[in-house]
Amino acid sequence: MMAMWQRTAALTAISMAMAVAGVTHAATAANPPAAGKPTGTSIQLALIEGMSGPFANAGAAVERNLRFGVEQVNAHGGVKLADGAHPFELVVLDSKGSTEEALTQLRAAADRHIGYILQGNSSAVAAALIGAIDKQNSREPDNRELFLNYSADDPALTNADCSFWHFRFDAHAGMRMAALADVIERDKAVKKVYLLNQDYSFGHDVSSLARSTLAAKRPDIAVVGDEFHPIGRVKDFAPYIAKIRASGAQAVITGNWGNDLTLLVKAAREQGLDTKFYTFYGNSLGAPAALGDAGVGHVIAVAEWHPNVGGTASDAWYAAFRARFPAAQDDYPVLRMPLMIETLAAAMNRAGSTDPTAVAKALEGIRFDNGFHASGMRADDHQLIQPLYVMQMDKAGTPGVHFDNEGSGYGFRTVLALPAERTVLPTVCRMRRP
Repeated sequence: MMAMWQRTAALTAISMAMAVAGVTHAATAANPPAAGKPTGTSIQLALIEGMSGPFANAGAAVERNLRFGVEQVNAHGGVKLADGAHPFELVVLDSKGSTEEALTQLRAAADRHIGYILQGNSSAVAAALIGAIDKQNSREPDNRELFLNYSADDPALTNADCSFWHFRFDAHAGMRMAALADVIERDKAVKKVYLLNQDYSFGHDVSSLARSTLAAKRPDIAVVGDEFHPIGRVKDFAPYIAKIRASGAQAVITGNWGNDLTLLVKAAREQGLDTKFYTFYGNSLGAPAALGDAGVGHVIAVAEWHPNVGGTASDAWYAAFRARFPAAQDDYPVLRMPLMIETLAAAMNRAGSTDPTAVAKALEGIRFDNGFHASGMRADDHQLIQPLYVMQMDKAGTPGVHFDNEGSGYGFRTVLALPAERTVLPTVCRMRRP
C-alpha cells in the first residue's frame, strides 16, 4: 500500500496549490498570494488537548493534522496582511484530558494574548471552554479569543448553547447519526441494536439520537441495551462484549473514540463477537488493526472524508500527508483539521486582520472547495456544512479499498456518499453577536 501513495506523491504540489486556491478564493482578489516564506510576526494558535493520559494517542493525532495544516499555510506565504505575510505558529498546551486543566491552559493562553483556541476531543471540555471564552471576551474586549472546534460533536454547541465565538468544523452527532441511520435503514438483517457509549455529554447524545433516529427510520428495530461506561477508565471491555452477545443484538451503535474504541473492538475480536459495529470513529487510531479479519464487513464508520474517497485531488492530498508523516502509526489524516487551519487563514485574509472579532465575521458564510471537498460555514449557528461518507471495513486491495489504514492491511470502502446539502439539519441557535 505504501508504494501506491508514494507513486502519487508527484501530484503533491498540484494538490497543495488546489487546496490553497480553493480555501482562499474569497480573499484572493484583495490579498494576492505572496511569493516566498512569511517573515512577519507569527500568529499563535493554542491547541488545548489531552497530550498525556488515556487519550494521548488521540491528542498526538490531532497535533499532527493541525501541524500539517499550519505547514501548508506557511508554505504558501502565510496570512497576507497590510504589513506583510505572517506565519502561523501552533502552541501545544496539555489539558491532560481534564476539564479543569483545560480551563487552566485557556487562562494561560489569554495571559499570552493568544487569540485562537483549538480543541475538540471532548464535548464536555468544549462546553466549558466556550463558557469561559464568552466571559473572557465580555470582560476583556481587547483580549478576545475565538474557539475553533474540530471534533466536539455535541449538537447543543451549535444549537441551544451556540456562541458567536465558537465555530465547529466537524459534523455534529446528529448529522453523523442521520448518515449512519440511512445505512442501517437498508440493512434488514438488523432487528436488535445495542447502544454502548462513554458516560459524558457526547455519549448520552449518541444514545438519545440513536433511539430517536431509529424510531423514525426503522421502528421495527428493538434497542436491547443502552449502556454507558466511564470515559477513559475501562481497561477490559470483555464484560460489555458478553452482555452484547447475551442480548442477541445484530448491531452495536457507539460513539466511542480513542482507546475506548480501540479496546472495545479488540475485545470483540478476542471473543469472536459476530455483530456489526456502527461507529462514529471505527476507522481511526488502531481500530482496524485491532479488529483484523473480524472487522471485515462488520465495522461501519462515518466521516467527512477517508483515503478511499477516490479522485486525483483526494489521492494527491493523502499522498502529501503520508509524505510528511510516513510512519504507519501516524497514518490517520483527518481532513477537517488541516482544512480548518486553511479556512482560518482565508478568513484572516478576507478580514485583513487577525482581530478575533473581525475574523469571526469573516468566517461566517465562508465557502471552501479544494477540488474534492466543497463546504461552507453556516452563519446562523457556525456549523460547517460538508459532505459525509459512510464506509465499511474490508481488506486492502478489494474493490474500493485502494489504501489501508495504518499499515494494517485493512481499509474502508464507501457505502454511502452524502453531498453537503444532504447533511443539513435545522438549528435552534439564537446567537447574540457583539
